[in-house]
Amino acid sequence: MRSVRIWPTPCDRLPLTDMHAETCSLPIGVFDSGIGGLTVLKALTEALPQESFVYLGDTARLPYGTKSARSVTRYALQTTALLKDRGVKLLVIACNTATAMSLDALHEAYPDLPVVGVIRPGAAAACRASKSGRIGVIATENTVNGRSYEREIVRLRPDAQIFAQPCPLFVPLAEEGWCNGEIAELIATRYLGSMVENTGIDTLVLGCTHFPVLSEAIQSVVGPDVTLVDSAWTTAEFVRDMLARRDICSTTASRTLSFLATDGAERFARIGGVFLDRPLQAQDVEIVDL
Repeated sequence: MRSVRIWPTPCDRLPLTDMHAETCSLPIGVFDSGIGGLTVLKALTEALPQESFVYLGDTARLPYGTKSARSVTRYALQTTALLKDRGVKLLVIACNTATAMSLDALHEAYPDLPVVGVIRPGAAAACRASKSGRIGVIATENTVNGRSYEREIVRLRPDAQIFAQPCPLFVPLAEEGWCNGEIAELIATRYLGSMVENTGIDTLVLGCTHFPVLSEAIQSVVGPDVTLVDSAWTTAEFVRDMLARRDICSTTASRTLSFLATDGAERFARIGGVFLDRPLQAQDVEIVDL
């Protein structure tokens, strides 16, 4: 698979003062509608090895991709309130739908909390990767219909042509762990079989954090000449830069990694291990009520 992974350099070690030393040691909050955002968490933990993280998957109410903007924004505000109570110093929206629908509302509700979504980093990576400017985007129906990627890509690269395709069945496939094999390839073919031939794209944005685990099936359909862009890696770069700008990089030698979910600890651990590429146990997942 050809993919774009932009590996951040380690966060600059900036001098601390007593006033913000405590803030530097706080964890980074990450949330998604379910398990897909663990692809972003994986990139974050690899890029920022000294940072602590609290991940919350709203598994009781997934998927967000078919919900109304009002509902998704309400869920995002509730999730952020819980993570804020846990003392996070920065928030990552590891969900394209929630980024598209609730980012502005979160900035307004929590003006002192740095918030990073996944759409702008993904769009920036796509613009850098594409030679022709013909860029495909696959995402949930809400993300595609909201045209968030299209606006951001055109803002960065006015000559770009964007071809978007909703792929709603990819989310339950990923959540069930059916990432490879005949079923995944058949559905990928149904969605994407004619995309490259009809559009001539050279770059395809995986515009949902669930989709990277299906990248093998997706690449087999679109072919080796199309670069897949996973926004997880550029999101990690954005987070690194924001930590440095605000001088809140952790300087501790150890870190913590906490997992929260709103339902199904056993299932979260079973499927989440596939996304993280490491084993998880049900006892590692705390069930919370929003």
